Amino acid sequence: MSDDTAAADATAGAVETLGGAVADLHRVLRRSTVRRTGRTPLPDAQVEVLRLVERCPEISVKETAERLRTAANTVSTLVSDLAAAGLLERTRDPHNRRVVRLRLTPAAHLRIRDYAGHRRDLLLDALARLDEPARRDIVRAAGQLRRLADLLADLLADQERADPPIEPSGAARP
Repeated sequence: MSDDTAAADATAGAVETLGGAVADLHRVLRRSTVRRTGRTPLPDAQVEVLRLVERCPEISVKETAERLRTAANTVSTLVSDLAAAGLLERTRDPHNRRVVRLRLTPAAHLRIRDYAGHRRDLLLDALARLDEPARRDIVRAAGQLRRLADLLADLLADQERADPPIEPSGAARP
């Protein structure tokens, strides 16, 4: 086996480990944080909408659907459910009354801040159980993991622009 092949195999193994670890980390943090908050968990799709609106206040429903690569009617249902739960405000765009803009409510901001605090505390508790070099490596990697997540989202968007996904009904999205 050549050095290049061995290196490629090692990288592939590390990438598989990374993917599994990130999935497990997400699952454990979500479950543990939900348990700590004592709230009924929101479906992942609703959480995605809230996180996007948090990053992009005043985003439209159409833009939300495009960014999440989801059908507009699906996003509209999610938005209606979140508005009914008191977590999203919908307002008409003053320049185009057909466009609905989204904004988090104070209750949503509080929920997100509370959730983030519990998640931070869980991570700090777990990090404290690691030795100093491991803790330092993980903290140092945090920014690059964020960058990797952003790059993956961009890659997916580029792929979907080139080859739009098929909707469950079997019809391709425009």
